[in-house]
Amino acid sequence: MTQLEEQPTAKETPLVPIEKVVALSKRRGFVYPNSEIYGGVAGIYDFGPLGVELRNNIRRYWWWSMVQLHDNVVGIEGANITHPRVWEASGHVENFVDRLTECANCKRRFRIDHLPEENWEQKKCPNCGGKLGEPRNFNLLMETYLGVVEGERMKTYLRGEACQNIYLDYDNVLKSSRVQVPFGICQIGKAYRNEVTPGNFLFRQREFEQWDLQFFVHPSEMQQWFDYWKEFRFNWYHSIITHKDRLRFRPHAADELAHYAKQAFDIEYRTILGWQEWEGIHWRQDWDLSRHSQYSGQDLSYTDPITKERYIPWIVETSGGVDRTFLNLLLDAYEEEPDPSGRESETRTVLHLNPMLAPVKVAVLPLQKNKEELVTTAKTLHKKLQRLMVAQYDEVQNIGRRYRRQDEIGTPYCVTIDFTTLEDQTVTVRERDTTAQTRIHMEELPMYLLERVTWK
Repeated sequence: MTQLEEQPTAKETPLVPIEKVVALSKRRGFVYPNSEIYGGVAGIYDFGPLGVELRNNIRRYWWWSMVQLHDNVVGIEGANITHPRVWEASGHVENFVDRLTECANCKRRFRIDHLPEENWEQKKCPNCGGKLGEPRNFNLLMETYLGVVEGERMKTYLRGEACQNIYLDYDNVLKSSRVQVPFGICQIGKAYRNEVTPGNFLFRQREFEQWDLQFFVHPSEMQQWFDYWKEFRFNWYHSIITHKDRLRFRPHAADELAHYAKQAFDIEYRTILGWQEWEGIHWRQDWDLSRHSQYSGQDLSYTDPITKERYIPWIVETSGGVDRTFLNLLLDAYEEEPDPSGRESETRTVLHLNPMLAPVKVAVLPLQKNKEELVTTAKTLHKKLQRLMVAQYDEVQNIGRRYRRQDEIGTPYCVTIDFTTLEDQTVTVRERDTTAQTRIHMEELPMYLLERVTWK
């Protein structure tokens, strides 16, 4: 597997409170509350200038790793609204429910599976101590309607998961692309869930983005491909985090497995919330294609071009979240630490993001903004680097303050234009994690940076 450049194993650092990442995200333009000027909407967020860059980098790396580097994987982009029968076939209309209880006193609702056992046994509200009512089922699908004439509109749903489009387009991909089993279809796309208890920032939202691979195999090859993708996805996450010891596999217990699953594993990451699911690797057998064949009346079986055997492929699924990856990377990267060089007395906040994923790759800083030659040289260099990567230009406040701002948003390299630059065309390159400084000729700088901030 081709991976991002491995980072040194990090020293053990305290788990970061969610509140610190929330504050940083808003202050520096990673994430904003949706509709904040109207009081906000729980469980829905907007992504600011730096958040968009980080999300784009995360998506690009996933797509590069999953589609571009695999000859037997292709991609699609499906619609957010599908025929309502899709969600009957998938089982979501009947089974996509949370069991909820409501407090008679404070009227707050709680998922049964999220309540401490003692609270549910005593029917006692964890918020106010009031009496909890009997559980009710609550469907998580978001309803919408197609058509403009009242009474003739068709009720359907915003998709509850992104993967269903892959099953719907499976036959079209087979007929229009030069693929044969075993092969996979990838998609990154929005999903919507009418979460009753959204919370913990981006961890549980009503509108979020998923990435999915559905890999179609002959039943006899299911185990080998399940093992392949299980290892591949774990290594992928392992390559983008700093704290390697916070990642693990958790196998699903027998009572957790879906009726069609022989195996399922969660890749989990440890945060202040405990061990939480990051991505699921699922053994789906032929359940999905069989159900859609049954409900649609279309034959979705596959004929092997060599053996002429006809069968419905089994499926290995890997399913994770762009937003959850975004959050975990911030939690993994955030640190408050003394200045490693010892030159500054105050604690610095730094995001140790992998340079390949960092939203800004390099900041160009003239030593003084009132020296025209320094500013002109810095702006010229900035324009040159902008054509190759996301670069910022900053001349406000002293050089130490500017370094701190870039550390806080995860910029891996700062380039300072000083008076020596005017003499010999060399610049000072400061590295984020160690604060080490190196002199490099300006002509060599683009290649120096590209070697350190692009996919490997």
